[in-house]
Amino acid sequence: MDYGKYKYQQSKKLQEAKKKQVQIQLKEIKLRPKTDEHDLQFKIKHARRFIEEGNKAKISVVFRGREITHMEFGQKALDRFVAELEDVATIEVRPKMEGRSMFIIISPKK
Repeated sequence: MDYGKYKYQQSKKLQEAKKKQVQIQLKEIKLRPKTDEHDLQFKIKHARRFIEEGNKAKISVVFRGREITHMEFGQKALDRFVAELEDVATIEVRPKMEGRSMFIIISPKK
């Protein structure tokens, strides 16, 4: 058997496999604890579009200054996001603090 021909066929199979695979991206949406109602709805609509495209979404609430003392407002915003998107998404990473931001990662339902 010709080794060059074998190597060529292997590379073609590899290319074909790569063509069919889907890469999932992680899109991020940043909020503040005092984000207003309309802005929140707008960001929820963006998150819904990301999820429907098949990507994951990372929603992070950034605390500045003394806002860090009232983390319950950030938690409420994240809970609101999850409640609005529960029909198309599931929680992948529970709400977690990382420095001065709290984040959650949601992914499309199977």
